[in-house]
Amino acid sequence: MDDKNKNRVVITGMGIICPLGHSIAEMWDGILNCRSGMAETTIFDAATYPTKFCSEVKNYDLTKYTKNPELHSKGNRHSKFAIGAANEACRQAKIDVETDSPADGINRRRMGIYLGAGEGPVDSNIFFNSIVQGWDEATNTMDWAKWHAYSAGNMQANFELEQEPNMPAAHVSVYTGARGPVRSCLTACAASTQAIGEAFKILQNGQADVMIAGGAHSMIHPLGIMGFNRLTALSTRNDRPTTASRPFTESRDGFVIGEGAAIVILETLESAKKRGVQILAEVIGYGSTSDAFRVTDMHEEARGAVSAIEAALKDANLTNKDIDYVSTHGTSTSENDSIETLALKTVFKEETKNTPVSSIKSMMGHLIGAAGAAELISCVLAIRDGVLPPTINYNDPDPELDLDYVPNKPRKADVNIAMKESFGFGGQNNVVIIKRYED
Repeated sequence: MDDKNKNRVVITGMGIICPLGHSIAEMWDGILNCRSGMAETTIFDAATYPTKFCSEVKNYDLTKYTKNPELHSKGNRHSKFAIGAANEACRQAKIDVETDSPADGINRRRMGIYLGAGEGPVDSNIFFNSIVQGWDEATNTMDWAKWHAYSAGNMQANFELEQEPNMPAAHVSVYTGARGPVRSCLTACAASTQAIGEAFKILQNGQADVMIAGGAHSMIHPLGIMGFNRLTALSTRNDRPTTASRPFTESRDGFVIGEGAAIVILETLESAKKRGVQILAEVIGYGSTSDAFRVTDMHEEARGAVSAIEAALKDANLTNKDIDYVSTHGTSTSENDSIETLALKTVFKEETKNTPVSSIKSMMGHLIGAAGAAELISCVLAIRDGVLPPTINYNDPDPELDLDYVPNKPRKADVNIAMKESFGFGGQNNVVIIKRYED
């Protein structure tokens, strides 16, 4: 399909459940007031772990978002978060949910879902206890008969099903009645940016009228935390968790793991106009590449990140001079921040001094599969309000990293075009570009 025949794609709704709050308004207030969501881990006892803190969603109540909580009550933590985020996004986009006869003007066979998500046990205590109960210390091997006996009596029937990464999308499909293309991707930290980009292409090419896109993830469980600790990817600043996420600083020592769900409603311009809904922004470009290097390291020349940024700019028919703001991946790990800065300098060249960039992971933590969508939402809000989100805890700049990271407080700015970039383990690189909507 040539560009003349491609559909324009707009954002008509947004929703979030995250450590800074259970709504877009709460999240944005937290960002503008430089509030940290990081504190001691309470989901499980992490007292013996190298990292004893995280960025949790607190006091989440599924029953506030659904008339039928029993349909989703056995879902994994991130599936439940996805329902809350979808509720807010659909309400803003005037999409009816949980009704047999929707009056929103959307053909449910033309409404789809694309979520980035991850895997995870519904009840980590049952999962890990089953391993403990089956372990034979005398032989230092697993006694599978003992494991089976324990699991058969304690493990829920849907345990394996609900830990599959497609379950958040499945639950949102049940919740909204979406019967179009319902898809999911698990591309680590780049997943929800990829999901939004791929949903954008589905709409551009006329395969749907509306796509519910974004991500949901929670890895705050013993295996997730220990795994990232073994990779030396997590901060161990246990005495000062609120200042532990410090992207682009000299003293950065790893990311802070978070959790949550972030969803945007993407819609063809024709559909949005027909339904008379408010348009929040327009999606205009998407680039997706792989480093083809190492699964835990970015290429030292930033080749994957560079090619993804360049692809998104080309798709949007833009140059490096057109971008007003970049929402970085900005994890607060030594490697990511250095190579991401290199990627931006490689693509933007002299324009880097004129292009502000920042990382809201300094406040929210790293939502893993939901991170990109949450950060894209902050781009929409930056365009709406003319305010750049800050990078907090930026008190000791790394002399090797010299971009404008919007340090420590929000900044007024006229933002017309914003770029969101995400880079995940495995060498996944995804970039989405949005702009202020003009008829």
